[in-house]
Amino acid sequence: MAANDDSPSVHKRALAAILLAAVLWSLGGVLIKSVSWHPVAIAGARSAIAAAVLWLLFPRMRFTLSVNELGGAVAYAATVLLFVIATKLTTAANAIFLQYTAPVYVALFSRWFLNERVSRLDVVTIAFTLGGMGLFFLDRLTWSGVWGNLAAIASGVAFAWTCLFLRRQGDATAEPLFLGNVLTALLGLPFMTGPGPGLEGWLLLVGLGVGQLGVSYALFAYAVKYLPALEVILISSIEPILNPIWVMLFIGEQPGPWALAGGLVVFASVTGKGVMSVSGGRSQGPGLASRTAGQANRAQELRDDQ
Repeated sequence: MAANDDSPSVHKRALAAILLAAVLWSLGGVLIKSVSWHPVAIAGARSAIAAAVLWLLFPRMRFTLSVNELGGAVAYAATVLLFVIATKLTTAANAIFLQYTAPVYVALFSRWFLNERVSRLDVVTIAFTLGGMGLFFLDRLTWSGVWGNLAAIASGVAFAWTCLFLRRQGDATAEPLFLGNVLTALLGLPFMTGPGPGLEGWLLLVGLGVGQLGVSYALFAYAVKYLPALEVILISSIEPILNPIWVMLFIGEQPGPWALAGGLVVFASVTGKGVMSVSGGRSQGPGLASRTAGQANRAQELRDDQ
């Protein structure tokens, strides 16, 4: 259940927290693209910093090394690694919107993994989302762009498995995310040899690790205690909108017309499903209090676990 404090001041603080978390998440594209370094090295350094932040913010973490905890850690590591690779190889819009399809895979896998029912709304959402995903490949892409799109899709699948493992893990969501960041940092070490990203690059990496992965988790975890799930869905869904906007403003990268159309279909399908599910009183399924995509389908579960 949500925390029993419905005062206007608490509600305003929670709104500010979820808004700030969404803005921090949205900075991933422009910050990653601004660091001149190998994408796996970027992912590793970002996660090393994020792990330190999580350790400071959640000092009472207790590790069980259960299948669900380790599975969530591995899936999370794959999520953040593939997202950074995708962001480097394709446009920021393609990377974030294709990762935002994660709830589709949650719906596909949850029936046998969690023994949860797949509704007609889930089926319709899957159909529209898959159609939107296909539009991303109609633009004239280089081979790098194609591989970037595929990495983004794989990141969405990995994020779905992160959600599924965390659903079975229960309330202890910080531990798998901490372990996942540690694993990502270790995987990134071999790629950190040679010239580094420079002072500016390291400052950007600190911003990625502290704000975009670390503090945003704490803000989101605080906000879902006090906000209705519908507010969490609507406010946090500004992330995939702002992400390519920051990149366009500061780097000049513009997505193709088919990618824009596909992103609109994916965004409308996933967010609309989340809104209709919450409005109808259904649980949103597996949730995750951290960045990445699919906030609509993690908000309600996080509230239920409080």
